[in-house]
Amino acid sequence: MLKRKSYDYYLILATAIVLAVISAICVYGMFYFKFAELQHMPATAKALYMSRMNQAISPFIIALIMLLGICVPKRLLPVKWLNRFTLGLLTVVGVIAVLGGVVIALKVNLMITLVLQFIVLGLALAGNEQLHFEKKGYWTRVGSSCMHLGLILFILDLFFYRYHILHLVLFWVTTVSCVVGMLACFYSAAIVRLVGKLVTPHKGV
Repeated sequence: MLKRKSYDYYLILATAIVLAVISAICVYGMFYFKFAELQHMPATAKALYMSRMNQAISPFIIALIMLLGICVPKRLLPVKWLNRFTLGLLTVVGVIAVLGGVVIALKVNLMITLVLQFIVLGLALAGNEQLHFEKKGYWTRVGSSCMHLGLILFILDLFFYRYHILHLVLFWVTTVSCVVGMLACFYSAAIVRLVGKLVTPHKGV
């Protein structure tokens, strides 16, 4: 049985590798599109290019979704129950993939992860000390929770980009959540000092 630190290390390492590969594919796709001047080619050529790029990036998006499905409940559960939850989640996703298709299975996985992340964020905002975070500090935990929420919503938005209004809502919620999360994580000490000055009453001369 892996210890929690082992989970953290391997999950962070795996997530970093997957995100790096996704970023590399995206950067390559943008430069190739520009230098190959695909914008001047027929619509069929553009569609073929998009299909190939989607095929290339899809396995890594799936891997990222599965990693989030394990990473988020790690904040709530001890290692013993985390192992059981992971096994149960993989079983459910596998069954849904066989019966209804991979896309539906990934959506279900994302929705479960999203609900759990809202719970984590709510507990972090409430100052719950039972959450399992590598870093201590109220604002660091809140910031980490916000960034994870933004990442989940960003991936979820990939499935709903055809719905214009929903896409815009998810985009802006994702943007705000990620920005707030990064500020809270990277400037937690400054936020603590600022809040302390605002809360502490000024003494009269």
